[in-house]
Amino acid sequence: MFDLSGKVALVTGARRGMGAADAKALAKQGAKVALSDINQEECQKVADEINASGGEAIAFKMDVSNVAEINTVFDEVVQKFGRLDILVNNAGIYSPKMALDMTEEDWDRTIDINLKGQFFCAQRAGKEMAKNKWGRIVNIASIASGQTGVGIAGGAHYTASKGGVTGMTETLAVEFAPLGINVNAIGPGAIDTPMIAGAGFPKGALESMLAGFPLKRMGTPEEIANAVVFLSSDEASYVTGATLFVDGGWLAS
Repeated sequence: MFDLSGKVALVTGARRGMGAADAKALAKQGAKVALSDINQEECQKVADEINASGGEAIAFKMDVSNVAEINTVFDEVVQKFGRLDILVNNAGIYSPKMALDMTEEDWDRTIDINLKGQFFCAQRAGKEMAKNKWGRIVNIASIASGQTGVGIAGGAHYTASKGGVTGMTETLAVEFAPLGINVNAIGPGAIDTPMIAGAGFPKGALESMLAGFPLKRMGTPEEIANAVVFLSSDEASYVTGATLFVDGGWLAS
């Protein structure tokens, strides 16, 4: 199961955390992987690790808020591998700012990276995948994306962007289905990544929150990667337009 041999995947925001874990997991299942990030040097380290373990990976510098840069990298990926089958829209930021203090620049930067970037990567991926009538697009949303009862103080721009990802996923699933492309989202809960570490949660607040979860711990990037592999595979052939919450039972608690 979950054999991705012969498939070509592109993972954005792949230099660390969930993106790096996603890239490694896809490569482990046989996919050739293009990794992209604003920091190509760190991204290359992940690609080197994949190559050293017998996989095939290449790293690119890509700012997902820049559409011209997106198109350039997609051109290079297709030129290198001849096709594109899987896109994992993982690149994203969380820069906390209370709503009354938020500037236009704060808002635009988060929306441009977290939502605009995902759309234009998905748009270009859809054009490539349609050529072979097969594709998988996995967008990374969040447990804090609207109608789930989870708000984050200091995250109005972040939660707005992730709610947009969920809505966008559903619409792209409808539009892309006739092209043979499945589009889904993953809504991670509290995952042990550099983003969480740098979020500036008050001392004890995270521990208190985790104590209320059924599984009583943070998730790992690898646990998100397992869901990415599933949604990227033939085994998920009848799953599209869905948001899969991987949250340790947060929403159930």
